[in-house]
Amino acid sequence: MNPHSTSQPASTTTLNDRHACWPKARTMEDFRRNLSAVQARIMAACKRAGRDPSGVRLLPVSKTIDEAHIRLAYAAGCRCLGENKPQEAYQKWEAMADLADLRWSVVGHLQTNKAKLVARFADEFQALDSLRVAEVLERRLQLEGRSLDVFVQVNTSGEASKYGLHPDEVASFLRLLPQFPTLRVRGLMTLALFSGDEPRVRACFIRLRELRDRLRQNAPDGMGLSDLSMGLSGAFETAIEEGARVVRVAQAP
Repeated sequence: MNPHSTSQPASTTTLNDRHACWPKARTMEDFRRNLSAVQARIMAACKRAGRDPSGVRLLPVSKTIDEAHIRLAYAAGCRCLGENKPQEAYQKWEAMADLADLRWSVVGHLQTNKAKLVARFADEFQALDSLRVAEVLERRLQLEGRSLDVFVQVNTSGEASKYGLHPDEVASFLRLLPQFPTLRVRGLMTLALFSGDEPRVRACFIRLRELRDRLRQNAPDGMGLSDLSMGLSGAFETAIEEGARVVRVAQAP
C-alpha cells in the first residue's frame, strides 16, 4: 500500500471520541495491557501503510494523572510522557526526580511566563509557534546550560480556537530559528480537526505532511524536519497512515 495514500482503509477508526474507549488503568498490569493494545494498533496501522513500526514513537499523555499512577506507568515501561500544562508537569518532574530516565514532553501551548519551567526540566516542547516564546526559551536554556528538542505547531484545521502558525507562515518562521541554538527543531506538530468526519481529519494530516515535504527542500542547514507529531487518541491510526512519526495518545497510561 502507498504509505501516503489518501484512501481510507476499511478497518481504520477515526472518530476522535474514541478517547473514551480505554479502560482506566489502576495497576501496573492494566497499564501494560493498555500500552500493548495501543502498540498493536500502531503496528496494524503501519502494516496498512507499508511502514516500519520502529519509525513511529508513542507518546502517552499523562495530563490529570497523579504521581502514583505515573509511577505505575513507569513500571509498565513508559519512559517518556507528554504533559499539557507546564506548571503541573514541573511539579510532577520534581516529585519524581528519582526516576532519572523518565523524559518529559510539553505538548500544550506555552506562555512566556512559564518558559523558565520548561527550560528547567523538559526534554521536548511540541508547540512552538511564537518568536517571543523562542526568545525566552533560548535565554532560559542558556542559563540552565541545556538544550531542547522542539516541534513547530501548525494550524492545519483553520480553526480560530487552535494555536499554531498558518501554513503560509511556517517557512519564514523556520528561517529565523537558527538564531536560537539551544532549540533543536525536530519537525512539525498539528492538532487535527476534532471531528468524526474522517476525510476532514485526514486532510489535516495530509496538509502537514505535504507542507513538511515542501519545507525540507529549503530548510536551514541542520534542520532536518524529519518528524511529524500528529494524531490524538481518536485519530492516531489515520495519522500514521499519513506519515506521523510521533502519536500522542491520552488514554494509553
